[in-house]
Amino acid sequence: MIPAGDENLEVERPVVNQLLILINVGVFLAMYFWPKLFLPGATSIDDIINAYGFKPYFLVKGENLWTIFTAMFIHADFAHILGNMLYLYIFGDNIEAALGKLRYLVFYFLSGIGAVIFHVFSVWVSVDLSPLAAYGSLNNPWLVPAVGASGAISGVLGAYLIMYPAGTVRAVGLWFVVPILFKIPAIAFIGFWFIYQLVLAFFSILGPYVGIAFWAHVGGFITGIALVPILADKNRIKMLKVLASTRRYITLE
Repeated sequence: MIPAGDENLEVERPVVNQLLILINVGVFLAMYFWPKLFLPGATSIDDIINAYGFKPYFLVKGENLWTIFTAMFIHADFAHILGNMLYLYIFGDNIEAALGKLRYLVFYFLSGIGAVIFHVFSVWVSVDLSPLAAYGSLNNPWLVPAVGASGAISGVLGAYLIMYPAGTVRAVGLWFVVPILFKIPAIAFIGFWFIYQLVLAFFSILGPYVGIAFWAHVGGFITGIALVPILADKNRIKMLKVLASTRRYITLE
């Protein structure tokens, strides 16, 4: 299933969410077509990923910690950026409406950090940590750069599940080879997504290296849920419930 939209009220322009999307897309296009703007001598986006992506080994060493944040705005290819931004566009505005602009921005980055912590822990569980092991293989997860906004966006999905469990998601699926548009409860759509990520996360520990940080998705999701009671603006949520019952559109300040 691919999400195509949801049916919650839009009570104000999601400025922060739109800005995050704009920055992510702008950074990707610049890195893809003009990599030298970000790294002198770079010839492709792969050079950017290697320089600015997050590598678990350096977190353990306490080095290059700034890559936790730069990695959130780097994507590997067009499918990567389009998939992440689609989810952020559909679900992020609802979380911004419930938290407010500043709290939503804090929530977004904290979810991304939570995703990083889970990712590092999963690498620690599955791979022996030693300087020789870490530097001995280009495919060693301790040194493979992780990039993408999916950890933070997973937090958005976790918060959405808690705040809008009765919401409805419009999704696109295939009936044999024919694409169809249908509606599905948000709790079912996001619940299935999380279970899928969790199953693959466990397989990623037990099986061969797959190149996808599934535990980052799981960690971001759990972090997003945990942040809801801390960052949620109760007055805004109360107003959202009133709007949902009256179907009125107003701007929240």
